[in-house]
Amino acid sequence: MITRPRQERWVPRPLPLPLLLFASLSACATYNEQVEAPVLAFEGGNFEAAEVLFLERDPSGSPFLRSAEAGTAAFVGGDFTGALEHLHGAEDAVRDVEERAVLGGEGLTEDLLSLVINESQRAYSGEGYERVMLHAMLGMCYLARGAPDDVLVEARRVDQLLTAEEKLYDTQYQAGGLGHLLSAVAYELVGKPGEAFIDYKRMQEKGVGADLTTSALRRLGRRLGRLDELDLPGEGEVPPPDWPSVVLLGGLGMGPVKREIRIDVPIDGGVFAWSVPDFDEGSSPASAMDVVLPGRGMRVRASEVENVAAVANRNLEDRIAWLAVRSAVRGLLKRQAAEQLRRNSDTEWLALAMDVFTIASERADLRAWRTLPQRWVAARIFLPPGESVALEVATDAGAAVELGSFILERGETMFVLARALDSGIAAHVIGGERLPATPPEITQASNPSQPAPEVPAPKS
Repeated sequence: MITRPRQERWVPRPLPLPLLLFASLSACATYNEQVEAPVLAFEGGNFEAAEVLFLERDPSGSPFLRSAEAGTAAFVGGDFTGALEHLHGAEDAVRDVEERAVLGGEGLTEDLLSLVINESQRAYSGEGYERVMLHAMLGMCYLARGAPDDVLVEARRVDQLLTAEEKLYDTQYQAGGLGHLLSAVAYELVGKPGEAFIDYKRMQEKGVGADLTTSALRRLGRRLGRLDELDLPGEGEVPPPDWPSVVLLGGLGMGPVKREIRIDVPIDGGVFAWSVPDFDEGSSPASAMDVVLPGRGMRVRASEVENVAAVANRNLEDRIAWLAVRSAVRGLLKRQAAEQLRRNSDTEWLALAMDVFTIASERADLRAWRTLPQRWVAARIFLPPGESVALEVATDAGAAVELGSFILERGETMFVLARALDSGIAAHVIGGERLPATPPEITQASNPSQPAPEVPAPKS
């Protein structure tokens, strides 16, 4: 009988503790520090560069953020096909989370309870409000592509995800206005005014849309014979049913940024570290956006339909207790590890290294969708069909961009997708017949070498 020598199973030896500690500390740069370059490019109006930088650097370790940031850059730059590709990539990255959210909040609760060395080492699947915004952005891309049925699919997803978040935290967000507006406009495009009426009523119930919502309810309520269902101020004018319209969807500024709140408490023989994230209010170069018709002396102010910064803060407040508990538990576990090192080791520097690791590793997760706007606003203007109209988009801070002159056919809806940043206003027109620019008046002789003819002085 031939016996073979016994082969022992090879087990990899763990890294020495100092190497493990320093390896864990190597990725401590915050997300805000890592995305400074692409964010500055975006704010400066260089959207193509921002898109490339977000894709190439991928500092987040999150396919969701990588694609969402690049998709927003493409969207604001007017590349709606590229934006759709990136945003669908973000959707693919969080599809499992979304399905669990829609089916029930239990799966999301499990995510809130999980523990890691620090929050930044967790796979980032977006905050609840960010996943809602993802589908609103997809809806606007489909609107730009002339696909209202796809807009309705995304709007329904917005409503499902928002409902799941509200159920999970037993609260009501003043959110979803952008999704309802996209749904209402799409229903009007496909000839279902009754469904659009319902969406506008939901905007009214949430207190978003202001004048835009009121005028839409009055217009559709009269058409459908349902004005008696509404409590609207004043009478108001209703445009003829065949008049075309211009719909502005605009984003103001930059969305909220996560900052760190941390406490390092010296205790007997060591340190206890605790940290959680907090949002600021974002920033905007202006507080309002207008549609301007300079030739007609009209200036229509857009109404707020979604306050991204306010919803982000509220959403984080609902999660902060879970995050605080997780941070506290991690702090206790690290503290216990340091104490054990002190008891079992003759070298004090190992316990000291553990204290340094505790302080440096307990970092709040500052990852967030930075290129979202602070607020979304919208306006709608009805115009006589077949008449030339010059359009501009302007802010109350003095920035303005001329869109050109257009003629709209009966029943046509033209869209203007705009974003106000420190660098100016980026705006893109979808629909309408653009008229050629009027050549400048000739103020001198056609032959520059010949002097211009003298103009006789007017008689007194």
